[in-house]
Amino acid sequence: MKLSEYFLPTLREDPAEAEAVSHRLMLRAGMIRKLASGIYSWLPMGLRSLRKVENIVREEMDRAGALEVLLPLVQPAELWQETGRWDNFGKELLRFKDRKEHDFCLGPTHEEVITDLVRREVRSYRDLPLILYQIAPKFRDEIRPRFGVMRAREFLMKDAYSFDADEAGLNRSYEVMYAAYERIFSRCGLRFRAVLADTGAIGGSESHEFMVLAETGEDRLALCEACGYAANVELAESKKEFSYPQEKEKPLEKVATPGVKSVEEVSAFLGVSPSRLVKTLLFKAGGEVVAVLIRGDLELNEVKLRNLLGVPEVEMADAETVERITRAPVGFAGPVGLSGVRILADLSVRGLRNFVTGANEPDAHLINVNYGRDFPEPEFYDLRVVSEGDPCPRCGRPLAITRGIEVGHIFKLGTKYSEAMRATFLDREGKERPMVMGCYGIGIGRTVAAAIEQNHDEAGIIFPREIAPFVALILTLGPEAELMEISERIYHTLNSSGVETLWDDRDERPGVKFKDADLIGIPFQIIVGRRFKETGRVELKERSTGQREDLSPEEVVKRLQGSA
Repeated sequence: MKLSEYFLPTLREDPAEAEAVSHRLMLRAGMIRKLASGIYSWLPMGLRSLRKVENIVREEMDRAGALEVLLPLVQPAELWQETGRWDNFGKELLRFKDRKEHDFCLGPTHEEVITDLVRREVRSYRDLPLILYQIAPKFRDEIRPRFGVMRAREFLMKDAYSFDADEAGLNRSYEVMYAAYERIFSRCGLRFRAVLADTGAIGGSESHEFMVLAETGEDRLALCEACGYAANVELAESKKEFSYPQEKEKPLEKVATPGVKSVEEVSAFLGVSPSRLVKTLLFKAGGEVVAVLIRGDLELNEVKLRNLLGVPEVEMADAETVERITRAPVGFAGPVGLSGVRILADLSVRGLRNFVTGANEPDAHLINVNYGRDFPEPEFYDLRVVSEGDPCPRCGRPLAITRGIEVGHIFKLGTKYSEAMRATFLDREGKERPMVMGCYGIGIGRTVAAAIEQNHDEAGIIFPREIAPFVALILTLGPEAELMEISERIYHTLNSSGVETLWDDRDERPGVKFKDADLIGIPFQIIVGRRFKETGRVELKERSTGQREDLSPEEVVKRLQGSA
């Protein structure tokens, strides 16, 4: 393709709306354009990269024995009502009525649809195992779409579903998909890790997220280089034990703390370490309010709390609820005198003596608080977010905390959906049993964006070759006939031999061409300019390293043909 005939609307300045690196560069490089909040059009350059990822995914799914289907985006409410998710999924599920007043939704996921399809067609154990997949658009009405296609409302996704006769079969299917995911992201040229993860709204007994490692990632990961343990911090555990010196219990005291609420403010005001403060956090969970105690210098893990309580969601209590329960404004809650709520505590509080809490009245805190004396001993659980250097739960070596971007997620669903929707089969003895399911997703557009987050510099994108829109870009620096002639010859030779090549034949200044070339991130730049007129040689620049070589046109062609 010649750039003079291509639709590539690049931008010189960073768009004001762009927050993430990938969002900024994809807009500037003419890959995407915003239509509405969280809804994007993919332009030719972006679509070529999207299709590269899609093709890799499709090839590896086929190689793994999965069969491709295409499922409807519009889904009837009845299926979601069977599983209870019509009411429980939340506002991300975009519901609407058709002209006959029947309820439908735009599918954010396809567990119900695929289960309905399979329950209608599969009758016997002889039909299992079965893995079906699709690559199709989905829609989630995110409350706050962010970061361009990284968290969009409409997005392209590969989702696969496995159906097995028993848990052993599910484990085999899970391992097959795990291995396929490793091949997919390796072929995409990405640095990634598979980490233990929370199953969230999808449900199931076990899951792994595939994370592209990037400093700009939203997710924090706990990694152990010694034994390979890897988990999202939402789920990560550690062997850290909290021990405190034996102290004699001191008399409980109330102290005035006017206008002092935060941990930092209270610790400074009282002259104590934040580790001597115990925060009392109130949460709404499954129709009740619970109080959670955790040391002031630590962070509560809401996912661990949600899983402990066995509820779909937990949320911080609002100011009105806090005042109703504690009789004090937000910032002064404490466990002493707290009644009518269940009190939980992180393990960091066990053994702590003479600590500081809110006094459950405005502008006051209590010092020398001790559980068992001043309030009943709470229930202790691991409820904190792990920290850098905490001992690994498997081997005890220090954990490292890094950042990543989720591009894939696999789940062992078990019989959650098959039991709810009566997706059963007859086993060898003729007994009816529910199918055992797995679920496996990859964000196609998100993978493109994650690759950019991981591979860029101040000048623009640095695409891995495997998912780059083109492999080579010819820059012709001048309108002279001999430059145009040799450029066209290289262009046709490379394309005819399978090396996808774009030719910048525009009547533009060299500076403009160089800036656009670095911005769009095509792996190799072939520069045809004054040097060719003087020496008969062209310059080959590798975008990722900046390395340059002077080569004859024939050598350039051989080099790129051989670098596949």
